Amino acid sequence: MVADDHPMWRDAVARDLAEAGYDVVATAGDGEEAVRRGTAARPQVVVLDMQMPRLSGAEVTARLVAADPDVKVLVLSASGEQQDVLQAVKAGAIGYLVKSASREELLAAVERIAVGDPVFTPGLAGLVLGEFRKLAMVPPGAGAGTAADTPRLTDRETEVLRLVAKGLSYKQIADRLVLSHRTVQNHVQNTLNKLQLHNRVELVRYAIAQGLDEDDE
Repeated sequence: MVADDHPMWRDAVARDLAEAGYDVVATAGDGEEAVRRGTAARPQVVVLDMQMPRLSGAEVTARLVAADPDVKVLVLSASGEQQDVLQAVKAGAIGYLVKSASREELLAAVERIAVGDPVFTPGLAGLVLGEFRKLAMVPPGAGAGTAADTPRLTDRETEVLRLVAKGLSYKQIADRLVLSHRTVQNHVQNTLNKLQLHNRVELVRYAIAQGLDEDDE
């Protein structure tokens, strides 16, 4: 689904996706329409503007993810401001591109987002990981589970999770561990299921909270 309040931009993005072989199941011109149509159509990926009338992109993202935790939201916005990026990620978006991105960059981002791989305009990934580190700084005893409550991960799942926490893409993880892309995806999905998490954003936050983004001594 493509949601943007500028008809020419919305139609152009939808056309590019359709020409690339994607099935555009819905389009929307404002936030409320995006929530309504997204909830009804249940798209796998939503390409969403951040600044829209009636409901913001962050509000739309939060509602769509609440209705369908499997939906992947890619924000495509004219704004690269820190506040907008962090609002989108906190709401559940797993990708953020500025509208200066090329058609090829957009299509590549949608392909990666569809399999749960986060995508950010260069320069924004470090900002997002930094915010995750702040969010992971939970005071002792504030809702932390005991070791007995924590699901047991295999050594390979932990290894993959450590690289996810460092911001590596599935392809980069596969290359580093000499695994197939599909095998990495399976490890991530198994880990999500064990930890009862819904998406890679939550997984990165969990991994950082566990200190898995730190380099081994």
